[in-house]
Amino acid sequence: MTLRKKILLGYGIALVLTVVVLAWAVVNLFRLGKASKAILRENYNSIIAAEHMIDAIERQDSGALILLLGFEEGSQQFRENEVKFLEWFSRAKDNITIEGEAEIISRINEGYQRFLIDYSSLEGLKGRQGEEANNFYHSTLLLSFLSVRDACAELRLINEATMVKASNNARAVAQRAIWSMLAVGLTAVSLGLAFSLMLAGFLTRPLGHVMSAVQSIASGDYDVTVPDRSSDELGLLAGEFNEMTAKLRRYRDMNVESLLAEKTKSEAIIGSIEDGILLIDEEFDIAGINPAAAKALGTTVEQARGRHFLELLKDERLFAKVKASVESERPPKVEEGEDVITLRQEGEPSFHQFAITPIHAKSGQFLGVVLLLRNITRLKELDRLKNEFVMMASHELRTPLTGIGMSIDLLLERTGDKIPPDDRELLTAAQEETRRLKALVNDLLTLSKIESGRIEMDFEATDLQSLFNKVVDNMRAQAEDKHIDLVVDFPPDLPGVRVDPNKIAWVLTNLVANAIQSIKEGGSVRISGRRILPRVYVSVADTGAGIPFELQSRVFDKFVQVGDGEGHGTGLGLAICKEIVHAHGGTIWVDSTPGEGSTFTFAVPEAA
Repeated sequence: MTLRKKILLGYGIALVLTVVVLAWAVVNLFRLGKASKAILRENYNSIIAAEHMIDAIERQDSGALILLLGFEEGSQQFRENEVKFLEWFSRAKDNITIEGEAEIISRINEGYQRFLIDYSSLEGLKGRQGEEANNFYHSTLLLSFLSVRDACAELRLINEATMVKASNNARAVAQRAIWSMLAVGLTAVSLGLAFSLMLAGFLTRPLGHVMSAVQSIASGDYDVTVPDRSSDELGLLAGEFNEMTAKLRRYRDMNVESLLAEKTKSEAIIGSIEDGILLIDEEFDIAGINPAAAKALGTTVEQARGRHFLELLKDERLFAKVKASVESERPPKVEEGEDVITLRQEGEPSFHQFAITPIHAKSGQFLGVVLLLRNITRLKELDRLKNEFVMMASHELRTPLTGIGMSIDLLLERTGDKIPPDDRELLTAAQEETRRLKALVNDLLTLSKIESGRIEMDFEATDLQSLFNKVVDNMRAQAEDKHIDLVVDFPPDLPGVRVDPNKIAWVLTNLVANAIQSIKEGGSVRISGRRILPRVYVSVADTGAGIPFELQSRVFDKFVQVGDGEGHGTGLGLAICKEIVHAHGGTIWVDSTPGEGSTFTFAVPEAA
């Protein structure tokens, strides 16, 4: 028998047992429903009718008493409830279903007719003396009322008794249904369980052999086989499994050397890379390292592998970045200029630029992070030499430029109108170009000092609002010439910052001047500040022409100018701004949409 037929047989028996239990349950539920329906159909309507008739005749009796007290409302109440009584009496009369109920209905009818006649007599006496009407009520009308009410109560009682009897009958039916369904259900469960255990044994025994063999293969033992004595699908599976293990054995023997060769090749490639590479696992242990990284850390590959990150590289700042990447499984956020660490090789400092990249398996499982250390010591030295050269050249150029400028100024002053206009125009152009050269030299000198760390920073707690108000006052005349509104928007609780006020004032002046220059006529420049711990953010927003997208990534580079060059700047202003802000431990960036304006923002640390 095939595996499919075995499974279908098992399900077929279970299905037959289920159908038997279901059919038996339907029969019993039908009996129970029939009994319950009889209770409601035969007695409930009569009980409700009796209740309403009792209520109506009691209200009629109350109406008669109100009439005796001299109030005409009693007669109206009597007639309204007469209609209700007759309505419910009609329903009770149409629902005679049990023995004795017809006689009670007849008594109610006769008594109620007598009650109505007595009430009419009472109405005839209402104009007479009250004592006579009162005596008539107690001697005649009250007795008629009690007779009808008692008959209604008897009608209710006989129907309630019949309902209780029917309910007991339904309860007995339900009890029998429960026991019979329990017996049938237990029998079906027992048969189904016995057959299921038998079928499970047939199916799981061969699968157990396969699972045991799979576990052996997972542990590296490819020399296992599975018994394949049966002729069903499980037997075929066992045969195919044995064939697979044979192929795996051949594949293992064939590929071990190839895998070892590939591993050796990969290690050789990584070992030949000049940049240091470290593989760090989730426990921050060194899972892999190449010789360049081992040399930079003053150790060997064998000694470094398996040790904790902080045992090799005692840099808390770098460890915090690695930890953030491991916890988030994403590259960490590293500010510009913060991606360089200093190591010591053979007693000499060396500078390394790092990059942290998380790695995942194809399944998405996180494996760790790769730390890349690029030696930039030579680049740092070249940068230092460049700064020294620029500084020296700037110093050497300042003196002759100053002399040339003074000479041109004196020449223009002494000659006055004695020289031809064309010659005077040439001298004026030379004077302007000399001033531009002096500004360029001064900016280069300032930038070189900042980059080399030779410029002095006088840090002190500073009130930004008062500082910026002074800067705005100095720039207001320039803004008014172009009809530009300068707006200062600072919250009153803006905290102070620890900065060099002169340097930050220079940054703000440069940003405001650039904003004014970017606006042709009209518009506004808004200077605002906000606090986001642990820094204070200052923004300069304008409504000018904006910055093209292709220039936004280079706007803080040296000699990059935005616009049509009307201001004749040196192209170093924003580069100096960036270096000054970085020297304060802050950052600066721009957000701009061409045609809509630009917003320059820089952040500096809050004062302690």
